[in-house]
Amino acid sequence: MRIAIDIDSTLHHYWDQLSAAARKRFGVDLPYEDQVTWNITLLRPEQVKACVRETHGEKMVLAAKPYPGAVEAVRAWHEAGHFIHITSHRDTASKEVTAQWLDSIGLPYDELHCSDDKVAHCKAIGIDVLIDDSPENLERALDEGMIVATLLHPWNRELCETEDVVHGETWAELARNLEPVLR
Repeated sequence: MRIAIDIDSTLHHYWDQLSAAARKRFGVDLPYEDQVTWNITLLRPEQVKACVRETHGEKMVLAAKPYPGAVEAVRAWHEAGHFIHITSHRDTASKEVTAQWLDSIGLPYDELHCSDDKVAHCKAIGIDVLIDDSPENLERALDEGMIVATLLHPWNRELCETEDVVHGETWAELARNLEPVLR
């Protein structure tokens, strides 16, 4: 199968980085457990963009620690012959440092793509499974006929309760729940 995997809040716990940037830049706390929608309402859109830019810089990208079990699950899928496509909304200027990070954590992949519209790109290259945290991307991918999966977060739990979304609290649970799909 062809598997596309998001990075932020999917391969690593991005929220801590984003929240730290919001606190440092704007003095605003972004409690993870309170983020029950996809939109960040405590910051203006331009403030969110500034925090995202900061967190996608070399220092923060290279400092990210993958979720326990993420690298092992992706490695097992790759070794089983699945095509691994890493996809992100990160700016293309972050692509090189993102590749460096993926290599440094030992995560095997066949392609890395950064773009604004990852679902359209995934459809264009024939992706079967999209693993992402964004409820918007998960819904769009479902509409395009893809299998979707996610780690549970406050902002996507409601979708996982009502839609056909493979999910798990941890990467070990997510990999177990995806196993029947990937056979």
